[in-house]
Amino acid sequence: MAFGTQDDTSEVMNEINMTPLVDVMLVLLIVFIITVPVMKHAVNIDLPRAQNHAQDTRPHTVRLGVDAQGAYYWNESRVADEDLDELLQAEAIKDPQPELHIRGDKAVRYEKVARAMAAAQRVGLRKIGFITEPGAPR
Repeated sequence: MAFGTQDDTSEVMNEINMTPLVDVMLVLLIVFIITVPVMKHAVNIDLPRAQNHAQDTRPHTVRLGVDAQGAYYWNESRVADEDLDELLQAEAIKDPQPELHIRGDKAVRYEKVARAMAAAQRVGLRKIGFITEPGAPR
């Protein structure tokens, strides 16, 4: 084999060998993981104390029940159909507005529940939810 010639079997390698680079990066990562907690300098400062009382501004929940005969119950107290609008109006002007949870009996006509929902929407209540019983999966 002569110095100036090249065999057909030897080829020039055009790719960079990444293994040493990955090894160096892993060593640097370990060094930084070990030295960062040691390098953390904290200045001890005696901070002033303050009284902090959490304010409970969470709105209360109004429970509106409709039994099988179509009677309305405001927080478990029986109310007449004509008084429902006044109670909803009084709750709608509060800040923050309460949540209205409607519990309708499964035997009640949907018309009674729809009237309660329409009355709540008409007076401006924005948070309306339905309470149901958990059932077995089908």
